[in-house]
Amino acid sequence: MPQHTSKEFDKELEAIRTSVLELGGLVEGMIRSAISGLDDGNIALLRDVLHREKQVNRMEVDIDDRCNHVIARRQPTAYDLRFVLTCMKMIRDLERIGDEAEKIARMALFIHESNARFTPRVELSAMFDLVMKMMHQSLDGFARNDSSSLAEVIREDIAVDDQFRNTLRLLISYMIEDSRTISRSIDLLFVAKALERIGDHSKNMSEHVVYMVKGRDVRHQDIEDVEKQV
Repeated sequence: MPQHTSKEFDKELEAIRTSVLELGGLVEGMIRSAISGLDDGNIALLRDVLHREKQVNRMEVDIDDRCNHVIARRQPTAYDLRFVLTCMKMIRDLERIGDEAEKIARMALFIHESNARFTPRVELSAMFDLVMKMMHQSLDGFARNDSSSLAEVIREDIAVDDQFRNTLRLLISYMIEDSRTISRSIDLLFVAKALERIGDHSKNMSEHVVYMVKGRDVRHQDIEDVEKQV
């Protein structure tokens, strides 16, 4: 990040960066807790995810307010303006990832608090590991001012989409073979879709980092074109 003659301005920008990363850490923890609670039926852990989602909302509003104050008071230009705008975009995606973590927790609560006898056995760990990797890469690139991981994140997002489609086909086969699994299959489908959406938001964040670092909008571009720009 460029240094300014105003040390106070530097402190404001660095404080915003730190808060965005703290929000990212909070949301990452929510996803891990939601999946862990789904696996082992830890009701207290799942309810804690629902509580933390409210904290995510408060942090998003607070960071957004501070970004708006910086724009109004400092009138940033060039990289500084891109940085502030990127922070505002990042926190929107992080808040939505928090919403997806909450959905997973709610589905897990519903499964474990009701009759889970006919819950299909579906392996979601590979999809979970991949979306967590994508999210970490995006936040790490933001922290280090490095946009080089976008192409890899895009490939990982394609892999997540493939895994979601495979999970969908598997759940449909369960429902066709045994109608008693329909309710729980639908619940698990919501969980898989939430993970797929977390991957989408993580890819968005990587694209935001490219805009921050390079000043380029690489949304909706083929991966070959992206590789030439990052």
